[in-house]
Amino acid sequence: MALDTADVKRIARLARIAVPAEELPALAKELNGLLDWVEQLNAVDTAGVEPMTSVVAVSLPMREDAVTDGGIAEKVLANAPERVHGFFAVPKVVE
Repeated sequence: MALDTADVKRIARLARIAVPAEELPALAKELNGLLDWVEQLNAVDTAGVEPMTSVVAVSLPMREDAVTDGGIAEKVLANAPERVHGFFAVPKVVE
């Protein structure tokens, strides 16, 4: 697929990018080069290749999933302007 200057002008308009008319041919050449490179990548046989998230096979250490209150409720509430029964007290904002 080859792009001409009209295509590049339309793409620039859709992307809300101001491109001067004298730069359109050079930009078309660059975009065509990129599209050729993508076509080369599409020609590579990737059947049987597993998707990967990293170039190194790494597994993260796991920890036991435990629900706690953090154990620092008093520190958390220390700067609260008002508290009621161990909770932040805030003014009502919904009527």
